[in-house]
Amino acid sequence: MIALPPTTWHRPLLWLAIAMGALALFCVVAIPFDSRTSVGVEIWEKPLKFAISVGIYAVTWSWLLGQLPRFRRLAWWAGTVSAVLLVVEMVIIVGAAAGGIRSHFNVSTPVNTVLWAIMAFSISAVWVATFVVSVLLFRAKIGDAARTLAVRAGAVIALAGMALAFLMTGPTAAQLKDFQGIAGAHTVGVADGGPGLPLLGWSTVAGDLRIPHFVGMHALQAIPIALILLEVLARWVPRLQIGAVRYRLVATLAATYVAVLGVLTWQAERGQSIVRPDALTLVVVGALALLAAIAVAASLLVRTSSSTPTASGHAVA
Repeated sequence: MIALPPTTWHRPLLWLAIAMGALALFCVVAIPFDSRTSVGVEIWEKPLKFAISVGIYAVTWSWLLGQLPRFRRLAWWAGTVSAVLLVVEMVIIVGAAAGGIRSHFNVSTPVNTVLWAIMAFSISAVWVATFVVSVLLFRAKIGDAARTLAVRAGAVIALAGMALAFLMTGPTAAQLKDFQGIAGAHTVGVADGGPGLPLLGWSTVAGDLRIPHFVGMHALQAIPIALILLEVLARWVPRLQIGAVRYRLVATLAATYVAVLGVLTWQAERGQSIVRPDALTLVVVGALALLAAIAVAASLLVRTSSSTPTASGHAVA
């Protein structure tokens, strides 16, 4: 396995991750003692899910910022802005939970409208800051070519996943027809708050845009983790010890991940539940699985020369 150089963690994001861990623990303790609900779920479930997601985001980027060889001051400020704005976002979400009101899409009163506008601005600015740092990642080599590709591909897909949240912010036809102070929805085809998967809350009766948003956003963790597993398996599978093979497998995974993200978004927009796919969805998923399997087999079996792709994707002897 290829060792990485020592890193300097981004302190504001690291402290944010620690704070989110404490908040998640508080929510777990609070849920059994607070029977209130909001949009059909326990009042503290939303802060819990956001604390976990923000904590993962914060610790990942805290480490990645330390890998940048250049433009560290710009990256530090981008990370700090993200940390501050995510704190603002979480303060509003926790405050809404404590007050027993809905945080997202709530424009029922002037105060709620202002709070929702602040949240929308904050998360948009976090996306921009993340985009800036993602661009800087393309000027950094993180380990070998496979590791660098895993991080870069994960960052780009995560940006797309974050952007998918904007699909939820427009009022639905039903809301426009009978406005009740809510403009936007997670689900497609039914109102928010219906039957959903445990903890995740994803609708089991309609399309849910939170699914592609979640899957895309955490590509930055999923793809590098998959590469780490390949590196561990390389101890027993000699073929995986070849850098070019790992590189091809990461490229295959990234392409498959993008395709799956597209299918999940398409399925949600059609108002179709993740647990009730129709025949067309199953055919598309089956075709993607077959193509992915062929690509993996080709990555493992195609003859590899002594050249290994660099971080830029070009082969060197």
